[in-house]
Amino acid sequence: MSELNEEAVKQALSRVIDPELGRSITDLDMVREISIDAGGAVKVGVDLTIAGCPLQAVIEKDVKAEVSKVPGVSTVTVEMGVMDENQRAALKEKLSGPQNVIPFTQPDNLTRIYAITSGKGGVGKSSMTANLALSLAMQGLKVGVLDADIYGFSIPRMLGVSEEPTVIDGMIVPPVAGGVKVISIGMFVPDGQPVIWRGPMLHRALQQFLADVYWGDLDVLLLDLPPGTGDVAISISQLLPKSEILVVTTPQVAAAEVAERAGVIGSQTDQRVIGVIENMSYLPQADGSKLQLFGSGGGDMVSGRLSSQLGYQVPLLAQVPLDIALREGSDQGRPVVTTHPDSPASQAISQVAQALAKRTQSLAGRSLGIKPL
Repeated sequence: MSELNEEAVKQALSRVIDPELGRSITDLDMVREISIDAGGAVKVGVDLTIAGCPLQAVIEKDVKAEVSKVPGVSTVTVEMGVMDENQRAALKEKLSGPQNVIPFTQPDNLTRIYAITSGKGGVGKSSMTANLALSLAMQGLKVGVLDADIYGFSIPRMLGVSEEPTVIDGMIVPPVAGGVKVISIGMFVPDGQPVIWRGPMLHRALQQFLADVYWGDLDVLLLDLPPGTGDVAISISQLLPKSEILVVTTPQVAAAEVAERAGVIGSQTDQRVIGVIENMSYLPQADGSKLQLFGSGGGDMVSGRLSSQLGYQVPLLAQVPLDIALREGSDQGRPVVTTHPDSPASQAISQVAQALAKRTQSLAGRSLGIKPL
């Protein structure tokens, strides 16, 4: 039997993961002390990041469970404390690096960034974003969603997020839903209160969400943009020059014409448009036919025109049918890809997620580490 000592207990504590930060409590320097008496009674002191941490009970339970597995341990006592100002400052620097730096713009960052946009509202852009995020997470990717639709935020409801973000010395720790990290201005304003901001304030809010939020090591970041080609779309192109555009439209010609403009902005901002999603394409009928309530051809039209104007192929990635479960899931915070994964709508969205998951990040603007002889 191995000897019971402090190192063995530390090894056990390294398996205790902070649910919000996604890293072990030893790596986060949350373990204040470890004491062991002759009878095998172990006392562990843990400093939480903030007072009244809602996950205190989870951390305490996990500490007891892991330490109890160490041979020779008879009892485990956990004493909870709170980090002081210096500890929180050190933790923030360890997690987020230099202040006011957007991690996604760093040369070694490999996160794929997709800005999901539309020409007009009401085409299902946010519900596509929410379901794509969950579908990507279900494939084992680390996913984040930034609700950049400042005036019409809806992502928290669609993903079932009700808790507020945790703030550690100015660093914002986003809530997690279905394995997806989520941040939205809707988490910071009272219910029913409008956001009345002009361009500079919008830009600053987006910059703060990108630089001050602890996103961790993401594989994919999805941005739910407001419809159109206004301030937010321009700010995203400046703050995240490596982001790529995904256009959502409906089959209706009027919607498709407007969606085309949302994609053409890529030629002026040096962002690549990677594809088009046609939502509400048809209503499946009992006899297997398709009732095209909003006409047909809109997605193909946007794909063709963008390909022509931008000079490269912009594919139609999917045609998502009308599905009452998709609408109900968005209202209830239970995206359809998780509740009805075999439905035609879920299958179409998963098809897009699989295509996005296979894409590699653009090498534009990145150093390849190659020097001429």
